[in-house]
Amino acid sequence: MPDRRVSLEAWLTRQWQQVGLYTALTWPLHALMKALVAWRRVLYRRGALRATALPVPVVVVGNRIAGGAGKTPTTLALLEHLKAQGWHPGLLTRGHGGTASRSPDALVLDANSAPGLNAGITGDEPWLLWQRTGVPVAVCAQRARGGRALLARHPELDVLVCDDGLQHLALARDLEIVVFDERGAGNGCLLPAGPLREPLSSPSGARDGQPPLVLYNAERATTALPGHLAQRQLRQPLPWARWREGGTDGHNALTLAPSDTHAETTWAAAGIAQPERFFRALQALGHRFQPLPLPDHAELEPLPWPPEARHVILTEKDAVKLSPEALARHSPHTQVWVCPLDFSPEPAFWQALDARLAPHHPGRKRTT
Repeated sequence: MPDRRVSLEAWLTRQWQQVGLYTALTWPLHALMKALVAWRRVLYRRGALRATALPVPVVVVGNRIAGGAGKTPTTLALLEHLKAQGWHPGLLTRGHGGTASRSPDALVLDANSAPGLNAGITGDEPWLLWQRTGVPVAVCAQRARGGRALLARHPELDVLVCDDGLQHLALARDLEIVVFDERGAGNGCLLPAGPLREPLSSPSGARDGQPPLVLYNAERATTALPGHLAQRQLRQPLPWARWREGGTDGHNALTLAPSDTHAETTWAAAGIAQPERFFRALQALGHRFQPLPLPDHAELEPLPWPPEARHVILTEKDAVKLSPEALARHSPHTQVWVCPLDFSPEPAFWQALDARLAPHHPGRKRTT
C-alpha cells in the first residue's frame, strides 16, 4: 500500500508546478507568506534581529524551494573541493530527523564521538556527510551555537559550510550557494501555494552583499537566474557492507549486474525528497525492480521491504540508517546494495567559488 505521506507530497508537487484552482485558492496564503518573509528581512537589516558572525568564513548551501533540490550532494562536493584546496572545513547542520535536532545544545560529530552515535541521533544527512568526508560536524538548530561548539572542539577549522541554512538569517554568512533542480521555481508562488520558501529575487544575505552562486542540478538552467550546471551520475550498486566500511570506489569492485535484478525479487527503496528521480536513474542503469518510495528522512525500522526480497537497492541517504541487527532479524537472506552518486559542478562554478573565498585567506592556493 502506498505511503499516504508520499502520495500527498507527490500531489502537492504536481500542484506547485502549475497555476490552477489550487493556486487560486491558496494565493492569499502566498501573499501573507511573502509579506512575512519581507518583514523578517527588514528586521535583520535594521538590526532589530541580529545575525551572529563567526570568526571564520561561512558558506551557506540551500534552496529557494521546499524539498530536496540537491543540497546534500552539493555540500559533499563542496567539502571535498575545499579540502583539496588546502582548507580545513567544518559542517553546520540542523540534523533534520535526528534526535539531536530537538536539543538546544550542539552535538559535535567527529572521530572521537562517532563510535557512540548513529544516524538516528545525528540525522541521516549529517551522518552521510561525515562518513563520506570525515569533516567534523556540528548538529544544532541554532547554527551559530553549533559553529562556536565546533570551533572550540576543532580550532584548526578555517571555513564552515552550513547545510540547508539559506533562510536561517541568524547566522551571518560570507557566501551563499542556491541549488535548483529541474523544477525551477515551480509556479512562482510561496508556500503553501507554491514550492518557494522565499521569493526567487530575494536579496543576498552575504555580508558583502554579493549575489549567491546559483547551481543547477539539472541539464539546463530552470530559472532566469544566471548560474552554473552540475552533472550527476548514479553508479552501479555496491554491496552495502563494503560501502558501509568506506568503500565508495566502484573500480574493480563487485557490483550488482542489471541482469541479476528482476521485478519479482528486487526492491528499490528511496526515502528522499524525490524518490522517482532515483528510480529513473536506476532504470537507466538497466535494473528491474519494484519501487518503494518512502517519506523524506523515513526511518528503516521496521524494514519496509518484504523479508523474501532477494535484492534491495538503497540510496546513500537511506543506507546510513540501516541497522545490521534489523537486517539480520528481518531479512537475513536479503542482499542489500547501495548506489553512490557522483555529483560534479562545472569548472566555472569552482573558479567563481574560489575567487569569492580568496579574500578571506589570500595565501590559499587557488584553481587555475
